[in-house]
Amino acid sequence: MTSFHAANQRALLGLGIDAGGTQTRWALATFDGAIVASGAVDGLSALQMGSDAGRATLHATFASLSQAVLAVGRPTHVHAGLTGFGGDGASLAQTLASLLDLNPSDVTLCNDIEIAYLDSFAPGAGYLVYAGTGSIAAWIDGDGVFHRAGGRGVLLDDGGGGYWIAREALRQIWRREDEAPGSWTQSAMAHAVFEQIGGSDWDSSRQFMYGQDRGAIGRLALAVAASADADPLALEILQRAGQELARLALALTARHGARPVVLAGRAAQLHPAIAAAMRAALPDSLMMEQKMARSHEAAARLAAKAGVRP
Repeated sequence: MTSFHAANQRALLGLGIDAGGTQTRWALATFDGAIVASGAVDGLSALQMGSDAGRATLHATFASLSQAVLAVGRPTHVHAGLTGFGGDGASLAQTLASLLDLNPSDVTLCNDIEIAYLDSFAPGAGYLVYAGTGSIAAWIDGDGVFHRAGGRGVLLDDGGGGYWIAREALRQIWRREDEAPGSWTQSAMAHAVFEQIGGSDWDSSRQFMYGQDRGAIGRLALAVAASADADPLALEILQRAGQELARLALALTARHGARPVVLAGRAAQLHPAIAAAMRAALPDSLMMEQKMARSHEAAARLAAKAGVRP
């Protein structure tokens, strides 16, 4: 017969959150690892805590997420991975705790890449290269120390991520327009990009690039990928994205030795050319696998375990 304690454990829910610039995914898990609910809200970043407007937007996003979660059940613990998180999470933890009627001590915060890594490897086992709106390579060593390559933000680098792909596409389109005005009409990539932006004039591109958040710009990479089979320039950009991601893996192998590599993230799945170019840029001896990241589910399982009281 199942004991009351075991049955009670299964009834406890852990909330996992994977917050990125494009989308914030959440999942609820039971102690035995079953995912009972999941969903998504707008993207967010811990860096939004740096301004009043950012804090208001972040609070609204967390409120929307909490409303959806509480419609299913109240979690006993939260494990959240947030892009841009640098370690000072007291205000963020308080915000989530208040919305979910928990104590701040019931909320564990970390960088979103730490959750993604643990979804792919045990500490020390390999390197994760993650391409979302931005890009980063990560290794958590056997002592739990986090090592990185890249992930410096879209204004500095983040080569191979969705934002980088979108920026490269628009850069190439407008360089061609400088040289031969009207040439965009012969480009499948330009047609796809301008359709998503909402106009083919420079004002439309300028307003989009300098007026939208980084997540919205990153989603423009979808248009680049959709045109890659018809436009050699779009294909070249995606291949260079794969080479940029390979550079991140090679940086970690040079520092810490050869280990298996996992490629994950929504931008990496935009087109097969990205992973193929990355694989071609790595030594044959280096094992590489591409996988669908389920970081929010991994975080939910960690939260469910943490929520069990002795």
